[in-house]
Amino acid sequence: MSNFQDAPLQSKHHGMEAENVYQVFDWLWCSAQLTEKDIAKLPALGIEAVINLAPPTASNALPGEAELVAAQGIAYMQIPVAWEHPRLNQLEQFLGVIKVFEGHKVWVHCAKNMRASSFIYLYRRLYLAEEEVIASYPMSEIWAPNPIWQTFIRNVLSTAL
Repeated sequence: MSNFQDAPLQSKHHGMEAENVYQVFDWLWCSAQLTEKDIAKLPALGIEAVINLAPPTASNALPGEAELVAAQGIAYMQIPVAWEHPRLNQLEQFLGVIKVFEGHKVWVHCAKNMRASSFIYLYRRLYLAEEEVIASYPMSEIWAPNPIWQTFIRNVLSTAL
């Protein structure tokens, strides 16, 4: 796997409409809710899997997203993480999907890239054993986790590290 050696790329370089788009590694991207136009651009980026961490009830959810992604020949998984109640088993499911798609290009998103960037942070800390300052990208660019998410992150790290 790649590590944090390449400069991160912002969405404006790739013409994506979604907010908070970050290329974390050459194989891993994250963003807020994708648009239909964004999904159409994923094959050109070599994306082979999309992981959606927002529940289908999210205010900006894209109706028919699973079908739109599948129509591009891309695998689609939804792990609906409730904003107020992130759960360890959801993180474990996410980490399992990332492991399955090792060596492939993956796009992770949620409503605003807060859930997604937090789960990516935990992946970087737990599985890549990256230092805090490196692993916190792009989460630190997007938001400072609220008390619910601070507690969740702290609990996961304290039991795993």
